[in-house]
Amino acid sequence: MVFLFVALEILSLVLLSNNKGYQRSIMLSSGNTLVGRMYEATNAFVEFFKLSEANDNLAIENTQLKNRVVELENKLNSLTDTLNNVSWKNIRISPENEYAYITAKVIRNTTHLTQNYITLNKGSLEGIAPDMGVIGDDGVVGIVKSVSPKFSVVIPILNPKIQISSKFKKNNYSGPLVWNGKDSRFASLNDIARHVRFSLGDTIVTSGLTKNFPGGILVGTINDYNIKESDAYYNIQVKLAVNYRTLTHVKVINYKNYSEQSALEKQVTDEDKKK
Repeated sequence: MVFLFVALEILSLVLLSNNKGYQRSIMLSSGNTLVGRMYEATNAFVEFFKLSEANDNLAIENTQLKNRVVELENKLNSLTDTLNNVSWKNIRISPENEYAYITAKVIRNTTHLTQNYITLNKGSLEGIAPDMGVIGDDGVVGIVKSVSPKFSVVIPILNPKIQISSKFKKNNYSGPLVWNGKDSRFASLNDIARHVRFSLGDTIVTSGLTKNFPGGILVGTINDYNIKESDAYYNIQVKLAVNYRTLTHVKVINYKNYSEQSALEKQVTDEDKKK
């Protein structure tokens, strides 16, 4: 019976399609509609991947422009020193301009663990090294932990193993920013004494007191705070600027004076240990 039913259905469709009347036009119209929808779905699929490629290209262009701005600032500083009759031997680029940026793509990212990590698609072959700071378009992301020739692993703010030295943009009071392992949207700003004045919504930026980040990079805003009568420091909740769940592209910061500064600080530390 089933085979007979299928055969009759096929025969009916053939007869309808051979009919030059109304039924044939209906079938052709329905077929064209179906084909049109298939083309729309195919185009949307292709456009999706074109958009991904466009985002990659845009991230690279933004990094190139940022590096160009730094280069022009350096040249301007050198020109200013020359005009002030400073010899070329004494020309000095300010530390704030001693940075270059390496664009990279996020290829693995966790936000739900107690200790989260991010993997990037570039490594030492592109100039990335451990301890370099990592930022996104919206603000601070984390610090490079380890590298291979082609990949890097980053410890983000969403990992209590690192602390980001941060400060209030309006008054420069600073403290370490630490994640409490709970919500990926928030972190805690510690060691802010009770005499410091601030308000909800105040901007938190990098302090510039470490070699990982220049000062003034956005970290987040004050979302909540409280303090007990017996406490000397505030309990401050910061809403992070970066949405880690949608993070796709980052910039790795290459601080050009890193080695010299580190060597000098190590020398002083070693001398103190000998005393």
